[in-house]
Amino acid sequence: MATFSIVMRCLSRGQRQCSLRLRTCSRALSNIHIKKGFYQVQICTFSYQKDYVRLFSSTSRLLESQTQQTPVLSPLLQTQRSSDDSISKLGSADDGKKDDPGSDDKSNPDKQKDSWWRGKNSWRLGLIFIGGVLTAWGVGLVSIWGAPQLDPDGKEIQDEFSEMPSVLAYLRRTWKEMNIFKQKIQDPSREKLLPDPLKYPYIQPPYTLVIELTGVLIHPDWTYNTGWRFKKRPGIDYFLQQIGPPLYEVVIYSSESGLTADPLVNHLDPQGYIMYRLYRDATRYMDGHHVKDLSCLNRDMSKIIMLDCNPESVKLQPQNSLVLKRWTGDDNDRTLIDLAHFLKTIAASGVDDIRAVIEYYSQFDDPLSAFKENQRKLQEEEETRAKLAQEESKKKSWLSGFTNRR
Repeated sequence: MATFSIVMRCLSRGQRQCSLRLRTCSRALSNIHIKKGFYQVQICTFSYQKDYVRLFSSTSRLLESQTQQTPVLSPLLQTQRSSDDSISKLGSADDGKKDDPGSDDKSNPDKQKDSWWRGKNSWRLGLIFIGGVLTAWGVGLVSIWGAPQLDPDGKEIQDEFSEMPSVLAYLRRTWKEMNIFKQKIQDPSREKLLPDPLKYPYIQPPYTLVIELTGVLIHPDWTYNTGWRFKKRPGIDYFLQQIGPPLYEVVIYSSESGLTADPLVNHLDPQGYIMYRLYRDATRYMDGHHVKDLSCLNRDMSKIIMLDCNPESVKLQPQNSLVLKRWTGDDNDRTLIDLAHFLKTIAASGVDDIRAVIEYYSQFDDPLSAFKENQRKLQEEEETRAKLAQEESKKKSWLSGFTNRR
């Protein structure tokens, strides 16, 4: 950047002398022009576009007494005056370039060629690369899945697409294989989720109790300091001890991933009351939900009870499902204790078809409260019957004693 100072000295009325002190570099140029009673100072710099850009321009009027005389310019100013017109042209040309940003690219084809792949236009290269990868992946998928099957002799096996044109047949086979693959993901990982019932001399419990993990036995909690933690529901140890074998075959059937849920089950059940564990891969994916299909358990449907807190997860067999309220971490909760008494009562009663009992209690908003109320009424009836029986026995003993006296 040029550093300069200009001193205008008036030695007499008819004479002026300009002294110029200028320090500049290879990329700066200054100009002083005196014309018709004005003096003008301009500063230009060498831009990246290989032309001069005006940075500073100042014009001032001289005194009237000084404008009457023809100015006598120093040789330096006369030299600079001749270049004023060229610099003014450069300045006006530079203003036009500022108004038209695209003119630089047109005048410089190398820069226009480079900008196609660099800077703001580099996304084009990314799109071409992604498009090429997707095209290659699609062609490979069609060539593998769309090829006809071969017999042991290497001959093509005729199918419903064999009579179609080759390209269309490949596409239709690929579409069919994609649907089969999608169905495999949505369906349970195997047809029989549980092994066959135990044979003698082993003891096979008469009923199967299927329990969801999250919201029934544990509650996930996240904080900034500790991250994810899982809280045990109050009474879980008592619950597993009361309803475990030989009363029930306990099965954990959760929509959680096995990598997350399996260590939790190990911590919840150190005594081994839980016989089997099923996780997300054993569910059926329907309408955005992981649904538990009890028909794949390889057990008698009349002996299966499902405990869950999400109605969408048990919509395939609602007659076997007892939907509870989701536990939110309350330390004073007694649901598992009441649930243990409920299940023990069913097992002790020897119910042939559990679905009738579940269907009756499912009509209440709180099945366990309804069960406790029925138990209270039953206990009152038993107490009334006991009192009546005791009174009848007293009457019989009194009558028998009176008869013996006579």
